[in-house]
Amino acid sequence: MGSSKTANLLMVAHNYTQNHGKRILVVKPSVDKRSGDDIKSRAIKDPLRADLILHPEDDLKINTSGYSVILVDEAQFLSKTNVDGLRDLSRHISVICYGLRTDYRTNFFEGSKRLMEVADSIEEIKSMCSECDKKAIVTGKFIMDPDSVFPRIVKHGSGELELGWDEKYRSLCWFCWNDYV
Repeated sequence: MGSSKTANLLMVAHNYTQNHGKRILVVKPSVDKRSGDDIKSRAIKDPLRADLILHPEDDLKINTSGYSVILVDEAQFLSKTNVDGLRDLSRHISVICYGLRTDYRTNFFEGSKRLMEVADSIEEIKSMCSECDKKAIVTGKFIMDPDSVFPRIVKHGSGELELGWDEKYRSLCWFCWNDYV
């Protein structure tokens, strides 16, 4: 999406480990198979290996002693069970999650919805619309239109998860998403 969520995670990981000598526990959901067990950003060259791959049924009853923080990438793909497990762990360790709020239809992802319900704080990482200079708040999903040389936006559908990068998804402001032909 180009909003630098993963780049922010990688910078926080660097600060904890390099500047403060702390141990971090890096987590990603099992559904995100785009980079294997790595956490990659287009903005930062070196990937980071995830320590824990979460499956939807995982409740996170894990030993976090010796760790200073849990960093979670692609938190929108977490299940309610995962988020509740992280919330329980946050009693003893800091948990920082990075992810999208809504899908291409502007509906909450399950993980994002639960995080909005139980998080101590939410910090927005602002990004710019790919079509204009306004703040992006929506993910636009694009497919190639067989009757045109231009892709068309998809706003409805089953909501079945389709992972992709910039070739399929773009950050848009509400007006560009709503007016896109």
